[in-house]
Amino acid sequence: MVFLNQLLQSCHLTVSSQNPRITGLAIDSRKVKQGFLFAAVPGEKTDGRLFIPKALELGATAILAPLGTTIPNNTNAILITTENPRQTLAKMASVFFEKQPNFLIAVTGTNGKTSTVDFIRQLWSLQGYQAASIGTLGVISPIPVQFEGPVLTTLDSITLHQILAQLQKSDVNHVALEASSHGLAQYRLDGLKLHAAGFSNLTRDHLDYHHDFAHYLEAKLRLFKDILPQGGIAAVNADMDPDALKALKDVAKKRNLALRLIGEKGSFLKLLSVTPHIDGQHFKIAIGNEQYDVAFPLLGRYQIDNILLALALIAKNEAEIPHLLSLLPQLKGVRGRMEKAVTLSNGAAVYVDYAHTPDAIAHVLQSLRPHCKNRLFVLFGAGGDRDRGKRPLMAQQAALFADQVIVTDDNPRTEAANLIRQEVMAGDPKAIEIAGRSEAIAFALKQIKEGDILVVAGKGHEQGQIISKEVHPFDDVSVIRNLAWNL
Repeated sequence: MVFLNQLLQSCHLTVSSQNPRITGLAIDSRKVKQGFLFAAVPGEKTDGRLFIPKALELGATAILAPLGTTIPNNTNAILITTENPRQTLAKMASVFFEKQPNFLIAVTGTNGKTSTVDFIRQLWSLQGYQAASIGTLGVISPIPVQFEGPVLTTLDSITLHQILAQLQKSDVNHVALEASSHGLAQYRLDGLKLHAAGFSNLTRDHLDYHHDFAHYLEAKLRLFKDILPQGGIAAVNADMDPDALKALKDVAKKRNLALRLIGEKGSFLKLLSVTPHIDGQHFKIAIGNEQYDVAFPLLGRYQIDNILLALALIAKNEAEIPHLLSLLPQLKGVRGRMEKAVTLSNGAAVYVDYAHTPDAIAHVLQSLRPHCKNRLFVLFGAGGDRDRGKRPLMAQQAALFADQVIVTDDNPRTEAANLIRQEVMAGDPKAIEIAGRSEAIAFALKQIKEGDILVVAGKGHEQGQIISKEVHPFDDVSVIRNLAWNL
């Protein structure tokens, strides 16, 4: 518990003549209890100000809301209004929950966030640290973590700070988390005391929310402009979009960030070559004047970028890199990321990957091509109620890099699945269209022969398929294995 004025002072707000104890924070009025501060913020689908009466009824002591908000005169609750209540709430949450892990790293980018934070967690663990990761796969931690609500790439600020405080209390002092563009735009990460921040890449995604590429980039840049402390480590893929890279370099210079560039154009970790083999890859990097040949146990060229970013984020300095490289053969693959689901009796292999953008589709196919002795198949769909513009672009990339494209359903949500498929098919009219994801997978498994590879893309680790507003159990890996068993 803290006093209200502690929260107000932390946000540089005028203190109250009253100074009640605040027993909890809530952004959902149903979770309000006696003595809570309720944040009544406008959302995409509903306006939190509509639930102020309910919060007061349940015993809210204070209401945080946008400028111009009023509350009933017959209440003793204290009204706090700010221009940006979401950001204010995040900063209050950091004070309310007090403790954060000593080493906290956030990673943003269109693709690669999940793999990068998981590699960071694994590398820390291999060095003997108590380490956790937070993101699309939930909270992966050596201790059980209690929290309510859905698993999101970036959790709401209250839940996030609550989890971080739990981890720190249990001596889990090394945590890597994903920073989505939605989470950054909605100020969910404000108040974090970051040690380092990473930027993997920037390609088209989420334009249904951000509307254009410029706003999408600006949301990502908030991690480096507003959240990472001055002088912090900023690790960046130097092979990314040139305009985004320039913007990042400008921010780093202005804020005196320790910029670490990785990749083929990198300077901190320069990638010299990659050689795929049947069970993984070898790559060569330059660190200063020294060169290193490294065995990496996972498939996928893009995973090299992810592991280099992870190394740049956790290394104390260049001198520590060789020790970290020695740990790479012990790394495990990440759920739903280039995950081998099955090898059929005829020798054909089936992989599941979360790729759901044009760039990600291209990368996963390009990564698997060197491992493919015969034909490369890809099966995917596009999510409903999301960026429609990327649908034909995904098919175009699939047609460029695969021998056979199969278009099916992903999460149609409230859109008609057949109309989504039509928009995808516009990018590759020669693709095979099959309604129903299970039916499409069954068809594809019957087509692949010895030396072929099939990639089932789009859903990765997800355990459900969203049709209308209902979530139906569906796991690509389980479906593939069950169908393969019955072939």
